[in-house]
Amino acid sequence: MITRSQSGIVKPIDRLSLHTFSISPIPKNPSHALKDPNWRNAMYDEYNALVKNGTWLLVPRPAGVNMPSGFVDKSGSQVAYLLIYVDDIILTASCPALLQQIIGSLNNEFDMTDLGALNYFLGISADRTPTGLFLSQKKYALQLLERAHMVTCNPSRTPVDTESKLGPEGAPVQDPTLYRSLAGGLQYLTFTRPDLSYAVQQICLYMHDPREPHLAALKRILRYVQGTLDLGLHLYASSTTSLVGYTDADWAGCPSTRRSTSGYCVFLGDNLLSWSAKRQHTLSRSSAEAEYRGVANVVAETAWLRNLLRELHSSLSIATLVYCDNVSAVYMSANPVQHQRTKHIEIDIHFARDMVTAGQVRVLHVPSRFQYADILTKGLPSALFEEFRSSLSVRPPPAPTAGAY
Repeated sequence: MITRSQSGIVKPIDRLSLHTFSISPIPKNPSHALKDPNWRNAMYDEYNALVKNGTWLLVPRPAGVNMPSGFVDKSGSQVAYLLIYVDDIILTASCPALLQQIIGSLNNEFDMTDLGALNYFLGISADRTPTGLFLSQKKYALQLLERAHMVTCNPSRTPVDTESKLGPEGAPVQDPTLYRSLAGGLQYLTFTRPDLSYAVQQICLYMHDPREPHLAALKRILRYVQGTLDLGLHLYASSTTSLVGYTDADWAGCPSTRRSTSGYCVFLGDNLLSWSAKRQHTLSRSSAEAEYRGVANVVAETAWLRNLLRELHSSLSIATLVYCDNVSAVYMSANPVQHQRTKHIEIDIHFARDMVTAGQVRVLHVPSRFQYADILTKGLPSALFEEFRSSLSVRPPPAPTAGAY
């Protein structure tokens, strides 16, 4: 027998390649992804597939035009508002005829489904009540508790205690990824739960290097959420058009940097529109300075809200009222005399004072007992915390009316 090798016939041998390639880590931001050739190739493949399938048509953006996420249409005395997030749309109008006209026009251009009255959007449920809307994230909150394995935990009456402040001390947590995931989830929960804002802001300061005391503070927030799952934000139908802000600051409250924490809340009539709890970027050398920086922050926010309302064809004709519990800050907003001790905050002083001079803002004093922004800057006793929480319209859902099923 003559073999193939004896005849000079050689068949190539297919060998299995056992070489392992390094897996690209998940990028932290778009810049890191663009620097990784594997992620960059994956993006190009996805982009080319979309172009090949004719998913959309690229056209040049008109010069000087920013693509909005919302639209306003005014026809005579009627007005309609449309809000878009990816492929979800909220549409409302001042009369049913205009609403149906716009829905019909959209259906003619796009393949759409009308889901009827608003009841759920981006994890937020919207329930109609006799007085307005009740916004809740109960389902999302339950998912957070399940992720943390704390569905059956003992509830807490407040999300943060009144004594200690978080610092960088403590042993590192065993699972920092879980910590960051839960902290980010709690941030989203503050969309309808402003009563969580201060506590969540505190734990988010240490997302880069979480320690055991920070994890304990996060778990306390979750225990508070577990005991208040039914709470949500109430919005009321009202003809009141007054814009009112409350601002407060916890001077040098951060134990590691001695920066102050500013907090504000802004109401349109009885409705809470905007709120914030944030550590100030620079050190304040006095409580008056910290409070005045807070005044400047809320004045900037109310100026933006006034411009937004004007674009929505709901202009305000009366001045915005800003309440502060620091007499010196109130005095500086109206006193035209520049003082040597205030030169280092001169920009904030001029900004707020110009708004006061223009008649758009009035800065008034409010006793600390009625300073609702306190809930956004520090831990409060449970009784006062619950009172201020109710003042922010964070309450249980309305009780069913008689005869309801």
